[in-house]
Order: sequence, then C-alpha cells, then structure tokens
Amino acid sequence: MPNPKSGTVTTDIAKAVKEAKAGRVEYRLDQAGIVHLAIGKASFGPEKLLQNAEAVLASIRAAKPTSVKGVYIKSTYLTSTMGPSIRVAG
Repeated sequence: MPNPKSGTVTTDIAKAVKEAKAGRVEYRLDQAGIVHLAIGKASFGPEKLLQNAEAVLASIRAAKPTSVKGVYIKSTYLTSTMGPSIRVAG
C-alpha cells in the first residue's frame, strides 16, 4: 500500500521514479524481528535471484547496530508469494 513514510507517496515524482528505476528496496520488519522483502520475480533466472539475495544479506549485515552482540541473522527462508517457505542453508 502507498505510504508517505516509505516514500511511495510523494510530491516529487521525478525523484521517486529515479529511485524506483535505480532499484530501491524497502525492508519491512515485524515485532518478532523478521525482515520481509522481495528479492526478485519468478521470471528472473537463478543467477539473478542469487545475486539479489546476496546483496540483501550484505545490506542487512552492514546495517547491524554496534550495540547488538552475538548472532545477528539466526535463519533465512525464501518463499514465493503463495508457496511454502524453504530454509536456506548457512
């Protein structure tokens, strides 16, 4: 849903279009600490999906606060929109 806080509702349309074309990604975090985001579409090839997943994990690791100690990412799962989730090893 469009939301002014996430930048999907704006008066600067040119900036919003430029960011979208550049590959802007929004994270959604729930109260349990689970990150929800799309890494691609089913029409993408396996190599492209792998690149996107690695970029997302690198971005999440880079955003780790210095005050957090111990394991930052406990587990990773992938799923399609309407499919079951699959645990990613590692």
